[in-house]
Amino acid sequence: MPVLPEYDLSGKTAILATSGGKEAPFWGQALVEAGASVFAVARTQALLDAVLKSLPSSSNGAVMDANLPDSAKHVMAQFDQSHDKVDILVNDARSMYAQPLEEISADDWDAVQTRNAKAPFLLSQQVLPRMAKAEFGRVVNMISELAERGMINGSAFAASQAAVLALTRSFAVEWSRFNIRINAIGTGLIDTEGQSLETQQEELLVRYTPLRRKGNPSDIGPLLVYLCSESCDYSTGQPVYIDGGLNAHP
Repeated sequence: MPVLPEYDLSGKTAILATSGGKEAPFWGQALVEAGASVFAVARTQALLDAVLKSLPSSSNGAVMDANLPDSAKHVMAQFDQSHDKVDILVNDARSMYAQPLEEISADDWDAVQTRNAKAPFLLSQQVLPRMAKAEFGRVVNMISELAERGMINGSAFAASQAAVLALTRSFAVEWSRFNIRINAIGTGLIDTEGQSLETQQEELLVRYTPLRRKGNPSDIGPLLVYLCSESCDYSTGQPVYIDGGLNAHP
């Protein structure tokens, strides 16, 4: 991915945290290609291994179980063993869950909110004060376009995405005085497997999407790099949707 000089992330250290899905390795690659050093955080070892596999062999990371009270503190203790600063935090909090309302148990609800909303909250709680001391930081929260839309069987997941969007806006206001910019990227369907256009268009939601295709990681990477760069200086608290036009529907 070509990177404009003003978006260069050389010398920057990024924490990339994921709660699930197949997209996080591509976000890590985009950050590395822009010059950043990436420390990966994931909900499970399998997710962590997938991200680390996409990064340089010198990269490392940690598993974070947001059900544990001091999970974020333990992650940062591991981070401190190999890094002395954090410039960028990317929270990919989009672990999908779809069930009819009457089939969502209280435990299921809590699990979805924990991995998608509580985890980025806890990690931000540890990282933002560090950024404030350095008087520089960039935070990007990856969310679904369902943060501002409804979907059948999607209430629990959509609520978790709306929570992260609310955190994005509130944190942006609270931490802006420390030269920290906090934004969100809202995505629609993302193809990580190289499906043909014909195969994609067999899906009803793709046919409902104005651009009639799924997004590619390459559609997202350049914006992610910009929002993590020093050039992103007058945008904060904003969601930017790269969703093929889904949010343009009434």
